[in-house]
Amino acid sequence: MNEPSVAVVVLNFNGKYFLEKFLDTIVKCSSPHTVYVADNGSSDDSVSYLKTNFPLVKVIENKNNYGYAKGYNLALKNVSADYFILLNSDVEVTPGWINPVIELMNTDKKIAACQPKLLDYNSRNLFEYAGASGGFIDTYCYPFCRGRLFSSVEEDSKQFDDAAEVFWATGAALFVNAKAFWEVGGLDEDYFAHMEEIDLCWRLKNVGYKIYVQPKSVVYHIGGGTLNKFSSQKTYLNFRNNLTTLIKNHPGGTLIFKLFFRMILDGVAAFRFLLAGTPKHFFAVMKAHFAFYFRLPSILRKRREMKKLPGFRFNRSFIYKGNIVAEYFLRKKQKFSELDKGYFN
Repeated sequence: MNEPSVAVVVLNFNGKYFLEKFLDTIVKCSSPHTVYVADNGSSDDSVSYLKTNFPLVKVIENKNNYGYAKGYNLALKNVSADYFILLNSDVEVTPGWINPVIELMNTDKKIAACQPKLLDYNSRNLFEYAGASGGFIDTYCYPFCRGRLFSSVEEDSKQFDDAAEVFWATGAALFVNAKAFWEVGGLDEDYFAHMEEIDLCWRLKNVGYKIYVQPKSVVYHIGGGTLNKFSSQKTYLNFRNNLTTLIKNHPGGTLIFKLFFRMILDGVAAFRFLLAGTPKHFFAVMKAHFAFYFRLPSILRKRREMKKLPGFRFNRSFIYKGNIVAEYFLRKKQKFSELDKGYFN
């Protein structure tokens, strides 16, 4: 049986600093697999730096900054491999980081996407916010992870070192079966950035695939390389795209009720921003809702198109059946292990 081909694809936008810091390690630790850098129309000298210092790295030049979703879709059309690894430029990889994940995915062809364990680059004993040891959502589509609930990040004491099926895998270091990726249409380019990996994973699940985490592979993520956590633009994208993901992928029945309840919860979140003295984030949440309503006809059209895919059925497995907002803010549960395990079935 032939070994599967693997392509590591790093998306870059004005990130020469991260290329200088991490690309050499990425190349060394990813050998013998091919490393690509997809440049999203950088205005710094990233491309010339790459061509001068990394002649073996294949450079794909997008004309503009298309964001994560369209940037990767355009780049991956120029990549031929059985597995894509979508890697953020602000990630430090470790020796042997690829094989454990690919070996796991090869054991079950229904595993379409997988992530390594994601730790914090600056506090290396902590999980990193963007993916920790595998992602989940609650019944209202609020995301959280094994090792991270909202802003509470746990210390890694190897409590989540088992390979496990999860709901979503982080876009910071996303291993994905190329055939399955294109089968569901790739990333949704209307997202631009943030939450697009959750949408992709849910669409993959809706046509019968599984999502996993393999903690035998470890990477370290800085986070906020393009938009930091204090950015109101990030708040806008997260709220808008999260609502979009819910409407696109959730089965009918209770969907309208959940959307109504989300309006209330998002309103509470917006006023929390206002009371905290961050009005830009308040207005970002408001803007996100208006943008979502404006896009609703397009979102519903995508939902109808998705339902035409072979083997489609709405899949709610591994969605936490409770309300993570209430668990965290009212019941003061700040660790994944404190959640009711029976709510994950």
